[in-house]
Amino acid sequence: MVNGRLPSVLVQHPHVEVRDDLLGGSPVIRGTRVPVRRLWAWHRKGVSVETLVKRYPSLGWAKVLGGLAFAYDNEELIEADLDRERALLESEPERVPGRMDQTSLPFPGNTPPRST
Repeated sequence: MVNGRLPSVLVQHPHVEVRDDLLGGSPVIRGTRVPVRRLWAWHRKGVSVETLVKRYPSLGWAKVLGGLAFAYDNEELIEADLDRERALLESEPERVPGRMDQTSLPFPGNTPPRST
């Protein structure tokens, strides 16, 4: 990744698009906001294509397989996109949707946090 920009697409695929105005230029499944990096990350952890299709039923088999084919053909780009996502999550955790701070409640045996 150079100057925060992702590497160029080496091989285009019909079910994947890259637009600067959509998810910061991350490759996504065409017509959706599903980033290819999500499919790739799950697949690389051993999640089957069948499970991905069940997780993203609106995509169907062709788009899931097309997204994975794009990732295999553009692995440097997808890995850079994952690195960029990790860096964002580490540097700005408060921007992560659904993130909540733990609150210690005053139940017996629970020591309330000290104020400093």
